[in-house]
Amino acid sequence: MDLKVLITTFGMIFLAELGDKTQLATFLFAADNKSRVAVFLGSAGALVLTSLLAVLFGSVVGRVVPPMYIKIGAGAMFILLGLWMLLFSGGK
Repeated sequence: MDLKVLITTFGMIFLAELGDKTQLATFLFAADNKSRVAVFLGSAGALVLTSLLAVLFGSVVGRVVPPMYIKIGAGAMFILLGLWMLLFSGGK
């Protein structure tokens, strides 16, 4: 196992997840339910499963598409989604 990749991945995902809608949803579930262990296990299981899917899909796509194109595509999608949210916010 590559420890540098492990630490870098942990750090980036941890920082990206702080304060996002997944964390806020988990916060609300925990505030609204007495079974905090069930909320934790459900939330952790969902994050593990989505991460597994991302790793599997990423490894397949990474064999077919050069990493530079993936980075460009991801950046373009972030820009497009940001513009979409700005332009079509529903008047809020």
